[in-house]
Amino acid sequence: MNFVLRFVLRVAITIAMMILGGRAGAVTPNDPSGTWLVEDGRARVRLERCGPSRDRICGFIVWMKEPADKRGLPYRDKENPDPDKRARALLGHQLIMGLQATPEGRFAGEIYNAEDGKFYSVSLWRDSADRLKLRGCLIKLLCQTQTWQQTLDVQPGQLVGLTGDLNGPRADKEWAQVPPPKPTQAKAK
Repeated sequence: MNFVLRFVLRVAITIAMMILGGRAGAVTPNDPSGTWLVEDGRARVRLERCGPSRDRICGFIVWMKEPADKRGLPYRDKENPDPDKRARALLGHQLIMGLQATPEGRFAGEIYNAEDGKFYSVSLWRDSADRLKLRGCLIKLLCQTQTWQQTLDVQPGQLVGLTGDLNGPRADKEWAQVPPPKPTQAKAK
């Protein structure tokens, strides 16, 4: 029973955060935390604080227009260079890896493209209260910018649980929330 209560509470908190536009706990007006519909409408990406000090931004696919193939099987990360990740479903996987704040008020780092299994340089920033710009580059001269729209509703099939929970996305092991260190007691001599 305790598990059910915890799960319901976490879903309620997640929905409340989405209703508030993902701004609960935001550090600055430029904080990109929230759920965003990508430019072509094929997916929604949830951006949230991550890392041991919660100063970075990670992103997860939480909804896909077409999450399964013609046979009804979930699309998998089959191009991933890490063989251990090739069987994971694309829905719920991490694609934005711990972006760091820049002096210009943006966040920069790497984005993973499951279509080719490669990582690319990316920067993102709020263009307005409900629009996000994401600029990805193959090399510094070959860049493309997209505009993502913030979403506050929940679509059928959308993952609404907290990251790492039953109905939530899964962080890559290097970005999974690190438990706080346990206090050590000095040994008496």
